[in-house]
Amino acid sequence: MSERLEDLRRRSIEALAGGGEQRVAAQHEKGKLTARERLELLLDEGSFEEYGRLIRGDITGFGYKPQLTDGVITGFGTIDGRPLAVFSQDFTISGGSLGEAHAAKIVALMEKALKVGVPVVGLNDSGGARIQEGVVSLGGYADIFLQNTLASGVIPQLSAIMGPCAGGAVYSPAITDFIVMVEGTSYMFVTGPNVVKTVTHEEVTSEELGGARTHTRKSGVAHFRADNDADCLSLLRRVMSYLPLNNREDPPRVTCHDDAARADEALDTLVPENPNKPYDIREVITRVMDDGEFLEVQPDFAGNLSVGFARLDGRTVGIVANNPIVLAGVLDIDSSDKGARFIRFCDAFNIPLVTFEDVPGFLPGTAQEYGGIIRHGAKLLYAYCEATVPKLTVICRKAYGGAYDVMSSKHIRGDLNLAWPTAEIAVMGAKGAVEIIFRKEIKGASDKQAETDRLVAEYEDNFANPYEAASRGYIDAVIEPRHTRARLCAGLRLLETKRDRNPPKKHGNIPL
Repeated sequence: MSERLEDLRRRSIEALAGGGEQRVAAQHEKGKLTARERLELLLDEGSFEEYGRLIRGDITGFGYKPQLTDGVITGFGTIDGRPLAVFSQDFTISGGSLGEAHAAKIVALMEKALKVGVPVVGLNDSGGARIQEGVVSLGGYADIFLQNTLASGVIPQLSAIMGPCAGGAVYSPAITDFIVMVEGTSYMFVTGPNVVKTVTHEEVTSEELGGARTHTRKSGVAHFRADNDADCLSLLRRVMSYLPLNNREDPPRVTCHDDAARADEALDTLVPENPNKPYDIREVITRVMDDGEFLEVQPDFAGNLSVGFARLDGRTVGIVANNPIVLAGVLDIDSSDKGARFIRFCDAFNIPLVTFEDVPGFLPGTAQEYGGIIRHGAKLLYAYCEATVPKLTVICRKAYGGAYDVMSSKHIRGDLNLAWPTAEIAVMGAKGAVEIIFRKEIKGASDKQAETDRLVAEYEDNFANPYEAASRGYIDAVIEPRHTRARLCAGLRLLETKRDRNPPKKHGNIPL
């Protein structure tokens, strides 16, 4: 019996050592932490409880030797005292490759997380499917994809790409809610540079094809970019601080030391008098939110729409804001997709939405029309219409055309719709409207420019303001910008017990 216990202890120690000193050293030389070191930084000290340490694959030969843990560490721990499930792929063991036992451990972890209602965080660092196991490893990926899909909207799922992630492996993170990539040491792609070169004759590096900058700036696949492993894990902890454990809970509320009634006079002059002059909507957001904090999601992608998490009076809120500093804040294909997905995440997890609106409309042009701006713009509209969480909107300046309807207007179940005196709510800008409505008058005028200027001024006085909309009940109040925080905090308190439902159905058919 004692020999048996000694053997178990020895095997347990072997599992802790990963792939051995040489491979651990190689991991460190690349600037990467080991799978267990990552868990220590991510979780509260001493909170991790491992499951399946002694599991090993049963395939031998073809250069593969079964090892304990089978290349992935799974278990439960806490972040700020709140529980979660986590798996960390171990690149020091067979390159973190995924085989039958490896996949089964992840699936079992996710099934248990779904039952108990806690988030799942995946730390991905894998060479891909284990070739020696053939179709079995492919089946393992599919088993994980199914669990990702079943868990979607029920428990938050976060993915960190901390090394290679290629081929079929990319689709598990792609189904999860948020992806963090590490600069210089991680990449994601369906087919690698060699295949690309063979098929398309393009010369491209792994970093160019699927590095952190590519996916946070160009493709929009990843939501955050971290400088290194430690930064990545710290970012995951920060994201988790805003989220509930599951879809039946409200997000965590923290003690707020920032006065809910605080006024900020700087907001009164933040929007330029010239309607064509840009400003950064993120300054509005940070001045209104608790302690000036705003965790922006996808900050480097589709910058004409800023989305992210903040707090109002200690409550988590999701921010959606047109940003005039990029493309005048216009809505386009990428920003519509970005906004729609973020809105649907917030709605799934009971996070109220606060919209800051300054939008001149949808981006015109053949590239947008051929690319399906109608379909993509409809995603954003659908997401806002479908959302049943509290929805609060502040129109800071422009609210033109169909974009006015889309950006959480009263007409699509906006709960509290406020406007600043600088708001312009109209079908289109004054100059464009005048040139259409008064085309004949302008053409027949002796001084066409003077007549145009006169008509523009007249149109602005009558239509390009928030008072016509307010008189019809489309705007609840026209407020001084300095009081925005106080009105939003009061509105959020009022809407705390809001109950709204959509018609019973299996699911809607969002225009994907």
